[in-house]
Amino acid sequence: QVQLVESGGGLVEAGGSLTLSCAFSGVDFNNYNMGWFRQAPGLEREFVAGIQWHSQRYSGNFANDRFTIDRDNAKNTVTLRMNNLKGGGTALYYCGGKEGQRGGGLYTAREYDYWGQGTQVTVSS
Repeated sequence: QVQLVESGGGLVEAGGSLTLSCAFSGVDFNNYNMGWFRQAPGLEREFVAGIQWHSQRYSGNFANDRFTIDRDNAKNTVTLRMNNLKGGGTALYYCGGKEGQRGGGLYTAREYDYWGQGTQVTVSS
C-alpha cells in the first residue's frame, strides 16, 4: 500500500519560513517524480514545485527562488522549504507522486498517481 504523509505545516507570520516534509512508502521511491501542490478553499489544486527522480527541479510561477524542493532517496522523503511566505500562501499543501516512466511534466495534478492527505499552512498578515 502506497502512503504519502505530509508534515510541517502550521501558522506562520508573513515573511516567515516553513519546511514541509513528505514521507513516501509502499513502492520504490527512486522510480517516482514528486511534486508539491497547494489548494485554497474554492480554488483548484495549484502546482508549487516538483522534482524528478534524478533531481531535476521545477517551480511554480509564484514560487521563484522563495521555495526550494529537495528529495532524499535514502530516506524516501521530499521536502519543501518556503521562505518569505505571503498571505496568499495560506492553503492545504499536498505531496504527490507520479511514476517516473510516464511522460509529461510535473505541473498537472490529475497526472499524479498518489497523494497525501495534506498539511495546512496558514500565513498571518
